[in-house]
Amino acid sequence: MTDDKLSNRRSVMASAKRIVIKVGTSTITFDNGRMNLRNIDRLARAISNLMNGGKQVILVTSGAIGVGVGCLDLDRKPTEMRDKQAVAAVGQCELMNVYSRCFAEYSHVIGQILLTKDDLDESLTRGNISNTMEALLEKGILPIVNENDTVSTTEILHNGTFGDNDTLSAQVACLMSADLLIILSDIDGLYNCDPKENTDACRIPVVCRIDRAMLDHAGGIGSKLATGGMITKINAMSLVVSQGIAGVIAEGSQSQILEDILEGADIGTFFDPSCVVDIQTEDLVSS
Repeated sequence: MTDDKLSNRRSVMASAKRIVIKVGTSTITFDNGRMNLRNIDRLARAISNLMNGGKQVILVTSGAIGVGVGCLDLDRKPTEMRDKQAVAAVGQCELMNVYSRCFAEYSHVIGQILLTKDDLDESLTRGNISNTMEALLEKGILPIVNENDTVSTTEILHNGTFGDNDTLSAQVACLMSADLLIILSDIDGLYNCDPKENTDACRIPVVCRIDRAMLDHAGGIGSKLATGGMITKINAMSLVVSQGIAGVIAEGSQSQILEDILEGADIGTFFDPSCVVDIQTEDLVSS
């Protein structure tokens, strides 16, 4: 990364006051669905420190179904829709219980917000959601957002484009006029080709243009318990940068990852808020 780009990144990070952080299933759980308590505690500590420093944070979390699989000692994710929704109901309770206890250790209170796609599509409901989140932020309460998997099948029937929590986090960032969206995943940024298949793959430190060629380089789904992939993350970033919101994709299990990102370190992939989006909706769907 050039000195100018690094300086610009640091400037954007320093000025970000309202931050949406999305954490993926692979970051907060192991492959067997059991919760990765070390990563969750690191996340709670880092977010609490940001809030102590005057930042407003909204956390968008995945993991309800994955955690439910672990809680119920299942060998794998259920295949029947009704069973997936039941597992999500169990997992959501346990997930929020752990978040509540972890953030309480750092003297912060959380508030749960479960959303469906219809909630964000309907103007009156969007207003209610925005008002609720604003009230929580004003009171110093951390809003924790997730897809309401027990009543919505959109994410469960995920087709690679809509209904994933990457896109949900971008919609929340736009709705709440955030300054920055950070997506924590199981990969340390966007690469010029799939690093899981090509050892010569190079991380792209800064993105100033999102186009069809970028989608062609995107890989598939990571963790077996996750619903998203790199394509959904590019889709999410295209949404936020079109609204002048900066974005970062980084590997979520790294120690002090949030601190490093907010200090402007050259890690992950930074999407400049003035990024040019040269891509059509049908390109995302077909991918």
